Amino acid sequence: MRVIDSHTEGEPTRLIVEGGPDLGNGPLSERVKLFAAKFDNFRCFAVDEPRGYDAVVGALLCKPVDPTCAAGLIFFNNAGYLGMCGHGTIGAAVTLAHMGKLAPGHHKFETPVGVVGVELLDANTAKIENVESFLHLKNVEINVEGHGKVSGDVAWGGNWFFLCKKRPCELVTSNIAPLTAFSQAIKTALIKADITGKDGGEIDHIELFSPPVVSTANSRNFVLCPGGAYDRSPCGTGTSAKLACLAVSGELKPGGTWIQESITGSRFVASYRLGQNGGIIPSITGRAFVTAEAKLVRDLNDFLLAG
Repeated sequence: MRVIDSHTEGEPTRLIVEGGPDLGNGPLSERVKLFAAKFDNFRCFAVDEPRGYDAVVGALLCKPVDPTCAAGLIFFNNAGYLGMCGHGTIGAAVTLAHMGKLAPGHHKFETPVGVVGVELLDANTAKIENVESFLHLKNVEINVEGHGKVSGDVAWGGNWFFLCKKRPCELVTSNIAPLTAFSQAIKTALIKADITGKDGGEIDHIELFSPPVVSTANSRNFVLCPGGAYDRSPCGTGTSAKLACLAVSGELKPGGTWIQESITGSRFVASYRLGQNGGIIPSITGRAFVTAEAKLVRDLNDFLLAG
């Protein structure tokens, strides 16, 4: 399996460019189901140990159904499959440019949850226009073991998020352990309370906020991803969900700029326009850098063979 690794504002993406599963030519929403049902060993092989680690997000490069799209992308991690991945889309765009397959300018990528716009600004910078995002539930209150009552919003940004209004400690890297434990307790409480996204969608991302460290940013966040790893970037879909909440509250107008700072100090520059279905269309700009080109080897005698 041939892969090209990159990081987007600190968060890794592993793009499978050769040797992935043959999923046919159907809609990506159907291809991801086939991936999960019959070819999950490819996911494990690409991102699980010993070849990967918890923070790696994988992306399978696919032929799009829509001929106007430059590529199709199916995202996954150590726990399963993702509808959309903002940092991964930026990483894929920069990787395709590195491969000589994408020129600066406007493009479109297909994902399992819809078509996203991609503007490659230079060799390392891309701006994505995400799927329509929206606030689903406002001021949801849950009882979190060890922390009492916690409130937050449920929003869609390509994945489902619980955006929490409480934090147990400062959002700094030395507090990763307690922030992770708190976020996992929130997820457990959401399941116990049977709180979901629209149509029963699992809320698989937890997002905490604090004032930024750098004065030029608007907010700092900590995002716990489905597999238990934290996002090193400000999280593209999480920033999209945040913009949807800001739009409803009137704190950010269409076209206004929101600079989201991650717990590691990296930043996304974001804004939005109004969508056609009552939500918003977020734009997220970030930087990515190719870090490795590799061929993953499957040795059937390897006792740690994943997948």
